[in-house]
Amino acid sequence: MKLVIASGKGGTGKTTVAANLAVTLAEMNEPVQLLDCDVEEPNVHLFLPPLGTTDQTVRSPIPRIDPVRCTLCGVCVQICAYNALATAGDHVLFFPEMCHGCGGCAHLCPEGSIAEVERSIGTVLRGQVHGLELVWSRLNVGLSLAPAVIAEVKRMAQPKATVIVDAPPGTSCAAVAAISDCDLCLLVTEPTPFGLHDLKRAAEMTRELNVPAAVVINRSGIGDKRVHAWCQENSLPILLEIPFSRQLAACYARGKLWVDEFPEWKDTLRRLWGQVEEYAHERTARH
Repeated sequence: MKLVIASGKGGTGKTTVAANLAVTLAEMNEPVQLLDCDVEEPNVHLFLPPLGTTDQTVRSPIPRIDPVRCTLCGVCVQICAYNALATAGDHVLFFPEMCHGCGGCAHLCPEGSIAEVERSIGTVLRGQVHGLELVWSRLNVGLSLAPAVIAEVKRMAQPKATVIVDAPPGTSCAAVAAISDCDLCLLVTEPTPFGLHDLKRAAEMTRELNVPAAVVINRSGIGDKRVHAWCQENSLPILLEIPFSRQLAACYARGKLWVDEFPEWKDTLRRLWGQVEEYAHERTARH
């Protein structure tokens, strides 16, 4: 199964749930991979630092224009959806930070004056920790190519492993790239007006992607019951409520795992996983 853990905004506890659940499953002798797809701000490796890592560079094509063959026809400028190309006098200007590597300019240039060369856009790292494989990545600073790097992280997923994907927060292109093609999405929220607002947006995103979703409520006990009511109205099951706790917050602040400092959480997360599997199988049978 490929389970993605997402949220409508940052700070809901998404990464905490992902890391603790992955470690719990690994202790059940499950082959587990934890993929940190928040490539702009990866932080799972801070809670689960691997002893040794391997890395590989992620590359993307960019255009190289031959000024001798270029006739300044402007076709490349017209078709670039990201405004990475512009004509200025007798030159075509290229802005590499805006290029998404689609290859359209090279493919459609009538003079064949554009070739593609590769550039580094990020790094994917892998390591073993707590009996599981952790995969994470770093997008190069200044680039807006998170989906391309996320795709490389997700290519590391093993078909026979239980894969936990920690998605970027929000509903941006990066979140869409992380959630797409997963079997189930756990949306982590909090019982506040802001939490409900962003949960609605995230749930709408999962519906558009045709990925079934369920909810985990963190910091339960603060706020109000509007999140519960909305989930009931929209047939979104709440699989777990995590209480608002100073002890859990202090554990997180120290960079520790709940399941290490509070072993009773292992039973809670095992039950959560059982509910996840049951709900996923139910949805599969229904559709």
